[in-house]
Amino acid sequence: MQRSQIIAAIEHAKSVLRVHGFHLPPFAYWTPEEWRRKGEECDEIRACKLGWDVTDFASGDFARVGLTAFTIRNGGAAAPYARTVYCEKAMIVGEGQRTPMHCHAVKQEDIICRAGGNLICQVYNRGADGRLDDSEVSVSLDGIARHVPAGHRFVVRPGGSIRLTPFLYHEFYAEPGTGTAII
Repeated sequence: MQRSQIIAAIEHAKSVLRVHGFHLPPFAYWTPEEWRRKGEECDEIRACKLGWDVTDFASGDFARVGLTAFTIRNGGAAAPYARTVYCEKAMIVGEGQRTPMHCHAVKQEDIICRAGGNLICQVYNRGADGRLDDSEVSVSLDGIARHVPAGHRFVVRPGGSIRLTPFLYHEFYAEPGTGTAII
């Protein structure tokens, strides 16, 4: 991605978050000049890789396959910042934009639709061969156990959540016509 696209994505994310009253830590708004003046007092931010992340997942088409995220908390860093493996992010998913199908080997994710548009989350189990499996999928949707066919698409509305366990394949995107989703 070009630097201008990254800056535009971050500015758009800030605007969407502001409209919905979602506040980020002060360092989310520091300019490059302010960052250059920061010293060792900000080592924890750097070591824990907190801050903005904009990706097109190597697609070359951020508007269709991309994500803007702000990492608020991130565990697993080296001493002296080591802590329980835990992460909290604010992710901005634009209409027409998706995060490709993937799974995590270690972490569990609680995807919470915080505000904005509805989030569609499609799920599959991981087969023994590492590929998508056609077996029934079990997830927790707003704390309620659900058992659905492979490939089921959940609609997660603002305030709702879905728990994604390790090795559960998932893809998500903002439901068309409902606006940008904040998760």
